[in-house]
This record gives sequence, structure tokens and C-alpha cells, in this order.
Amino acid sequence: MVTTLTQFSEAERQQALERYKTIKPHLEEGVKLTTVSKNTKKAYSTLYRWVKAYKSEGLIGLIDKKRTDNGKCRVVNNDLKFFIEGLALQKPRPSIASIHRKTVEIAKKNNLKEPSYQTVYNIVKKINPALITLAQEGTKAYKEKYDLLFNRKSTHPNEIWQADHSLLDIWLIDEKGKSKRPWLTTIIDDYSRAIAGYFLAFQAPNTQNTSLTLHQAIWYKKDPNWNICGIPETFYTDHGSDFTSLHLEQVSADIKMNLSFSLAGQPRGRGIIERFFSTINQLFICELPGYMPDGQYPEKPPTMRINELEILLKDFLIKNYNRRIHSETQMKPLEMWTQGAFIPRMPDTLAELDLLLLTEAKSRKVHQDGIHFHNIKYIEPTLAAYVGEEVVIRYDPRDMAEIRVFHEGKFLCRALSYELAGESIGLKDIIRARNKRKKVLKNEISERYDFVNALLEPEVKDSTNIEKKEEIKDSPKKKYKRYINEK
Repeated sequence: MVTTLTQFSEAERQQALERYKTIKPHLEEGVKLTTVSKNTKKAYSTLYRWVKAYKSEGLIGLIDKKRTDNGKCRVVNNDLKFFIEGLALQKPRPSIASIHRKTVEIAKKNNLKEPSYQTVYNIVKKINPALITLAQEGTKAYKEKYDLLFNRKSTHPNEIWQADHSLLDIWLIDEKGKSKRPWLTTIIDDYSRAIAGYFLAFQAPNTQNTSLTLHQAIWYKKDPNWNICGIPETFYTDHGSDFTSLHLEQVSADIKMNLSFSLAGQPRGRGIIERFFSTINQLFICELPGYMPDGQYPEKPPTMRINELEILLKDFLIKNYNRRIHSETQMKPLEMWTQGAFIPRMPDTLAELDLLLLTEAKSRKVHQDGIHFHNIKYIEPTLAAYVGEEVVIRYDPRDMAEIRVFHEGKFLCRALSYELAGESIGLKDIIRARNKRKKVLKNEISERYDFVNALLEPEVKDSTNIEKKEEIKDSPKKKYKRYINEK
């Protein structure tokens, strides 16, 4: 096998370079080795060995060769060493004296050299601590000490976002009048503890809710007091099916976001998000009607609906949680996220993010009065050019005031319901869009007419000439009227 410098440590490569510099005058300038020895105070034999090794192997020859038995016990044979290690891994762990005594007995029986107490001690001390922990304390202790863990300590905002779901300790009334507990999906910035996005729903956690939460977390917020946004470097979650879905995997690849998961069934590494849910219950939910710890049904029937809870929750997150000093960081999450002139990495366009994360895709036809969806009309001047055509709409169920319209896989426009949005569109804009559309259509018709006429024009000319000739040929000669007295 070919050996290269990259197979050696930085220290070994540096050692070889220093030795080369020492013998360089002899190699390149012809300085005698005795002179080099005198100037560098290095033994002549050492310099001679270095020169010989360099000429033979290059810089690699100047690296000290390791013994082939390096790390092996040269006092006892491998079988006896294996026996000593086996005794040390027993449960309960025996003392070194006990291991030494039993090893001496085995050595005598097999006519082997008896190891000293110090030799046995050295062998036991060199056993991998992880091996000892697993053998004597069990799998659980081994995982706590030696399992490879995701490094959750962030050094700057948006380095790591954690996400999780929790069934809140409050009963609400659903749209059918039944009592239900809502699920809260939350995304939190690991560094600042600021809340980047959330989603409240009665449905159990699913890919759609997770995608909508991530969409909200990444993009700019409408509320100026909530400026947490950007694409995280790492999105850290549990092993829930919604987090491990192919859809989220594709999204992470498209926006260049790493996915990282905690161990299945083990919440280790997600303490920050778990602590947040405890805070929600202790400082927010507990003050509301319908609250009942541990999911017990309250004594009085619930009266609050989910939209009412969402209004209160948003107000708590933005005005309270993100602006109160965190017990661990000793800073307000919002201030910690914005310090240092941090510039978040954003998607190129909102349309790109919509296409990736707004998973609710519906096919609709563009009518003369816009797009009809859920008995709501959505309109935008751009749609004037697509009346009668099929488009795909995507929407956020939390904000039905607008939909995103795609045509043949490309983003077309944002169409608004001005009844829901409280806005109005000018009649001139509509008329201008209609006139522009008519003008385009008339131009297309005119172009086609011109093309047809250009092809048929020679035939028309020929037929016209023939008709004229026939008229000349068949036309009778003119007769002049004569007077009666003319002969």
C-alpha cells in the first residue's frame, strides 16, 4: 500500500519538515555533514541517517517509524492479556489484586511467564472506559456517557432550530361543538430561545402542519414586533413521521437546510423545546378557562374556541415570551436573536417557499370574476389573461385572505379576497387589464388573418383576372341608336 504524507498527523509532518530544513544545506548547497553537525549540534550519525532516509523515501523517510507492536503488551502473550481484560470486565468488577492472583495461577498451569502486579495494573488501566461502562453498568449508562450526541450548543442565531409538538393541557370547543384538546407545533431558535413559528390545530401532528409552521418561521412576519425569520443551518427534531417525511427531506435539500434527529424514543437533546412547552402550560395556559393539568377533563364545560386561543397565544409569544429575560441565557430572546447585526439567510422569493411548503394544492378554473374557492372569490388583474384556464392554487388555512396561484408549475400571482382582506381594487385596474387582454387577442386575430390572406392572395388575383377576361369576351358589342332619317 502506498503511503502518503496525508496519512500522518500534522505534528509528524511538521517534524519531517524541520528535519529537512536541518539537512537542506548539505542536500542543496553541498555543505559537509560535519559542518552541519557542528552548526546544529546534531549528532553526525543522526544527520547521516536523515539524509539517507530522505534520498530513499522523501519527506516520509524523515518521520519516525512506529513499532509494529506499538500499543501491545510485550511482557505477557495475547492470550494472557485477553484473560486479564476478561476478568476486569466482570460484574461486579474485581480488584486488581484478585485479577493478578488468578492470572498468576493460569500462567503457572500453562507454563507461561508470570506477570507482575504492575503489568496487570497497566493492562487493566488501558481498557477502553466505554467497554467497561457497557459491561458493568449496562446499555442505558453507556448511552448516557458514550453515545454520539448532536451538538446542540449554538454560537449564533439560526444555527439550529428545534421543532416539536405538544398536546396542550386545555380543553376547547371545536367546530362541531365537541370538547377537544389542541396540538401546538413550535419552532424555537436554539441560540436565542426565540420562537420562530407555531401552529395550533385540533389535528394530530402531520406533515402539512409542520410545513406550514416552517413556512411561517422562515418568511418575514407581518407583525413588526416579530422579526424572527430566515433559513436555519440545521433543523433538529424527533423521529415523528411528519418530521421524517420524504416531503420535508426534499424541502431541506432544496433550501440547503440540514436535518438532524434525536434518538427514537429518547427526548435527550431536545430539552430546550421541552422546557418551552412547560413554560406555556405554567405561565399561559394555566390562566385560561378550560385548563386542566395532565389532560383531565375540567369540572365546567369548556367555553373557548381555538381561534380565540390562537389570538391570545400569539400575543403571549410576541409580547411576553420573546421579550422576557430567559433564565438560562439571561437575555431577552428577541434581543439575543437581533444582536450583532445578524443577517438571516432567506429564500430567493416567497413563491419558491410557497411551492415547497404550502402543501395544500388545489386545481381551479379562472372565471371572469376570479377564482372561486370555499365560496370565496379571489381576484387579481393578472388573472385577466387566464380566464377559462386551469390553474393550481396553494394556500395557508390560517390566512384565507389570499391564495398563491401557479400556472403550468410556475408562480403566477397572489390573488386576494378583498372581503376578507378588507381591501378594495380599483375599477380602472380591472378595465385596464381587460382592455389589455382584448388588445392582445385582437392582435393575435389580426396576425392570423394576415397570414391567411398572404397565402390566399395569389389565388385571389388569378381568379379575378380570369373573371375579367371572361367578362370582356362575353360582353356584347355596343350598338348605337340610329335616328329614323338615317340610312
